[in-house]
Amino acid sequence: MKELRDIIKDFNNERDWNQFHSPKNLVMALTVEVSELLEHFQWLTQEQSKDLSPAKKEKIGEEIGDILIYLVNLADKLDIDPIQAAQNKIEKNRKK
Repeated sequence: MKELRDIIKDFNNERDWNQFHSPKNLVMALTVEVSELLEHFQWLTQEQSKDLSPAKKEKIGEEIGDILIYLVNLADKLDIDPIQAAQNKIEKNRKK
């Protein structure tokens, strides 16, 4: 995860995008990307959503990539380790 974070940070620095990457803006962009992912599944049945064409999977993979990039950016800006956050949440859910 740290390697991916560093790659993303370098990419952002090369383009001077950090000026736009406030937590608020990153959350808004993340929401847009999740909506774009949702579009690929809108109106599909449960079974259709499990049996996707290679072309559809490729497009979905691109959206998942966008989502992960924005999520890693957000976690970095807020100094949150996303792996640790997920592990903490799983442990919390186990106790419920």
